[in-house]
Amino acid sequence: MTQPEQQAGVAEIDCAGQTALVTGSTGGIGRETALALGRLGADVMVHGRDAAAGRAVVDELAAMGATATFFEADFADVSAVRSLATAVEEWVDELDILINNAGGLFRAGRLTDIGVEYTFHVNHLAPYLLTAELLPTLADDARIVTTASAAHRGASLDLDAVESVADYSSFNAYQRSKLANIQFSFELARRLEQADTPITANAFHPGAIPGSGFTRFLPGPLSDLASLAGWLPFVSTPADGAATAVYLAASPRVDSVSGRYFADCEPTQPSAAARDRAAARRLFERSATLLEIPAPLSADD
Repeated sequence: MTQPEQQAGVAEIDCAGQTALVTGSTGGIGRETALALGRLGADVMVHGRDAAAGRAVVDELAAMGATATFFEADFADVSAVRSLATAVEEWVDELDILINNAGGLFRAGRLTDIGVEYTFHVNHLAPYLLTAELLPTLADDARIVTTASAAHRGASLDLDAVESVADYSSFNAYQRSKLANIQFSFELARRLEQADTPITANAFHPGAIPGSGFTRFLPGPLSDLASLAGWLPFVSTPADGAATAVYLAASPRVDSVSGRYFADCEPTQPSAAARDRAAARRLFERSATLLEIPAPLSADD
C-alpha cells in the first residue's frame, strides 16, 4: 500500500513542531490522515467516539515516535464539541492543522437536541462550531481542511429542511450536508481573507472509500455490494482517500491557496450550487443562529 503522504508528494515535508487535530480519526481516511501527519513529524490529536479505537491509533502514532493524544466527543452534542475545543486549547499553544473529517451517512431520520436533522448537525454544524471555537487557537498560517464529497453534485440546500425529518432520505440528507461543507469552506475562506489572515480553508472529495466505514450506513443490498467492491483493485482505499487531505495539510504548493475544492490533490470545480456566494453566506449566518452563537469573522462585502 502506498502511503497517503507518498501519493500526495509530501513524504519529504517536515511537520515537526506542528500540531494537528483530525476529527473522526479512529478509522477510515481520518485514521490514515492522522498516521500520515504523524509520520511527517506532527503532534497529532485523534478524535472519535470509540475510546478503545482512539487509543489504538494513539499507540500507532507513539510507536512511530509521534506525540499524540485522544479526545472523545459526540458530534451530535453541542456541549461535547465545545468541550473538545477546550481540551484542544489546553493541549496546544497553537493549532497548525485542523482536519474537519468526522461525519457519515445515517439511515434513520431524527433530530438532535437542538432540533436539527442529525446528518446536517454531525456533518456540518459540528465542524462549523468546532472551527469557530478554535479560531483564537489557530496559528497565523494554519490550514483548515474539510472532508466534503462529490455527492454534493445535484443537491440543493433548503435551510428550512434541516429542521425537519419529513420525507427523510438518508442519501439526500448526506448530499445536502456535503454541499454545506463546501459552502462553509468557501465562505470561511472569504471571511478569513477579509480579516487579513493567511489562514486557509479548503474542502476536498476523498473518493469512494468502501474501507472507510461509510458503506455501513447504506441500505442493505448497497452496503453489501460496496463492501465486496472493497476487494477490487480499482476501488479506492482509505489511504487513497487520505492523500488529498494530507496534501492540503502539508504541501507547500497550497501555502496560500484558500477557498478551493480539491480531488486527487488537484483543484476541481464543484457544482454551481456550491459556488453560490449568497447561499454560502446564508448558510454561514443560519448555522450560527441554529447554534445560538455569533457568526465568526466579518461578513463585509
